Amino acid sequence: MATRTSLPPFRADHVGSLLRPEALKRARAEYASGALTAEQLGAAEDAAVRDVVRRQHETGLRTVTDGEFRRSSWHMDFIYGLGGVTRVDDTTVDVTFHNESGDVAAQFATARVDGRIRLDDVLFGDAFAFLRDNAPQGTTPKLTIPSPSMVHYRGGRSAIDQEVYPDLDAFWTDLTAAYAAEIRGVHRLGCRYLQLDDTSLAYLNDPEQRAHVAELGGDPAHQHETYIANINRALRDRPADLRVTTHLCRGNFASSWAASGSYDYVAEALFGGLDVDGFFLEFDDARSGGFEPLRYVPAGKQVVLGLVTSKRPELESNDALKRRIDEAARYVDADQLCLSPQCGFSSTQEGNNLTQEEQFAKLRLIVETAEEVWGGL
Repeated sequence: MATRTSLPPFRADHVGSLLRPEALKRARAEYASGALTAEQLGAAEDAAVRDVVRRQHETGLRTVTDGEFRRSSWHMDFIYGLGGVTRVDDTTVDVTFHNESGDVAAQFATARVDGRIRLDDVLFGDAFAFLRDNAPQGTTPKLTIPSPSMVHYRGGRSAIDQEVYPDLDAFWTDLTAAYAAEIRGVHRLGCRYLQLDDTSLAYLNDPEQRAHVAELGGDPAHQHETYIANINRALRDRPADLRVTTHLCRGNFASSWAASGSYDYVAEALFGGLDVDGFFLEFDDARSGGFEPLRYVPAGKQVVLGLVTSKRPELESNDALKRRIDEAARYVDADQLCLSPQCGFSSTQEGNNLTQEEQFAKLRLIVETAEEVWGGL
């Protein structure tokens, strides 16, 4: 197979979040109790980020992230940072996750759009600048942020003030303008690899999630098309040298998931219509369906196969991974394929149920397998 090593996504890549080290967890708990100042917590975060960047580089990865160590959640920290969005602590949303042992009930704070959406400052700008300054030579620092869809999906119309936005077209206009400003802002800081994380487009493959959308007053038959169109609006004028990917999974909390179903329901519109350079896709078990939807991926787009689970500690077989890459290549050109975990290891600060060493063993396996399959990263 040909090699393609100059631009991300790379042959061996990863989604972004990594398990928080115990020292950082302690520092966060002490900060919450008032035992640490914000400056002391920041110093603990800096030390943890430096170490995890070094470990990613030592593993052989060309992508480095800060592990999302400065966040409590992969998406809500960003969403709460948008002007016009208010965190609502006196009500929670109940989410039922699933794993091999049964159901896991979780509660999360909610957000309400009660003002005109705007970007007051570049979100995660300082965090990215620190990552940029500590990225080893030969690596590409990646910033991960939630896609615009995530501001809408959980609450739908009911979470958007009718007096502020009687017409949702105005909401999408303001939201995509804020995202376009964020994209310009992080590019000015040196970001050349941006990932839009989006569970909504994968959730909509699940009939139960489509029923939930209908209960919220949404249009489950066309909501994915609305999301795709508005992500494209946000990306329309992005800088030419900015590579953008999206990650699509069905939930990731404490080694559990929220939705199931193949990518078939959204595949044609998604792969043919979303204006990104690559798709990080979840394919670690039967819950995600087969590779058949990849037939809609056009030439010039990369598919990062999430074949290595981040939810369980058991290490996958190198030979089995190569067989599955061959299976995927029946539907999309092998030179368009890359390899990664199916999701982050710690989408929330709690993290999945495996150790740091088990996490890095999986990342090393991805690097080794990619080198064997493609001859380069």
